[in-house]
Amino acid sequence: MDKTENKKSINDFGKFGLIDHLTRNVKTKNKTTIIGIGDDSAVIDSGENLTLVSTDLLLEGIHFNLIYTPLKHLGYKSVIRAISDIYAMNGTPGQVMVSLGISSKFNIEQIEDLYEGISLACKNYSVDLAGGDITSSLTGMTIGVTAVGKVEQNNLIKRDGARANDLICVTGDFGASFMGLQLLERERKLFVKDKVTQPDLAGYEYVIGRQLKPEIPVSTLSELKKEEIRPTSMIDVTDGLASDLLHVCRLSGTGCKIFYSKVPIDYETSRLAEEFNIDPMVPALNGGEDYELLFTIPLEMVEKIKMIQSVKVIGHMTSSGSGYYIAGDDGSEAEISAQGWKE
Repeated sequence: MDKTENKKSINDFGKFGLIDHLTRNVKTKNKTTIIGIGDDSAVIDSGENLTLVSTDLLLEGIHFNLIYTPLKHLGYKSVIRAISDIYAMNGTPGQVMVSLGISSKFNIEQIEDLYEGISLACKNYSVDLAGGDITSSLTGMTIGVTAVGKVEQNNLIKRDGARANDLICVTGDFGASFMGLQLLERERKLFVKDKVTQPDLAGYEYVIGRQLKPEIPVSTLSELKKEEIRPTSMIDVTDGLASDLLHVCRLSGTGCKIFYSKVPIDYETSRLAEEFNIDPMVPALNGGEDYELLFTIPLEMVEKIKMIQSVKVIGHMTSSGSGYYIAGDDGSEAEISAQGWKE
């Protein structure tokens, strides 16, 4: 019998399942390691404040296609991906370190463009580019970014703090980045097939921008502090609203119910989804790379949260074992599921 017959594919696990499987026997040995694997960032006790450390990896052909991704935008996005995890734990990023694998197909001007984007993101978010590494590659470009930040001991927010009846809140809107990617991929295929040199992107600047140059809703965190609202749990939505919500539920030991009409979707996203014959709720729930924040707050904070226009309440947490559902305006309910494998 072939030894590989009974071996499982990594696709059977999904992203979070694979991480859980590979790290199931990992034990922390140092008392300063407050949180290891399983949250947005590792948390290290460094005295008065906690140090947050997060790392992110981007591979050419998996996370980006250079046919339609400007290198300046790619540099910018690579920083956003890493520091988003720091903000998701209510922290403030201070430094990033960038490691780069590049093949001989790139010239110095292209790498300068990449670093121009990295520098711009660092400037916009008051982060220092503090180091990194560069090496040769046989397979195009690989970018690794490590972000370091801090948070006060009593202000740390994790993924596992949600409780039944907590309100589920989100910033921004969902599905735009995914639909922007679909549009870019459609135009790429036309370029390859029909040699169309001028892509038809008019009227879809928002979704393209959300894919190529995302931003983090930092101002919302400031507004939460101003209104004295402390979330019970928080996560940045990068793997899809459904996937990340279910991750919070499972870690917190809760169920959830969200409402179809409450999930924010931009008009441009809906219009493009209809052009692709896709229900807009599909990319909104499963698209990923939105870089919005999903967090929960106690029910008694409902009046306070209404004061923050950038936040929408989309549902509430339910008791353990009650399941994960999305409810329609007609009272019908459907179980929320997440895609198996995420990049």
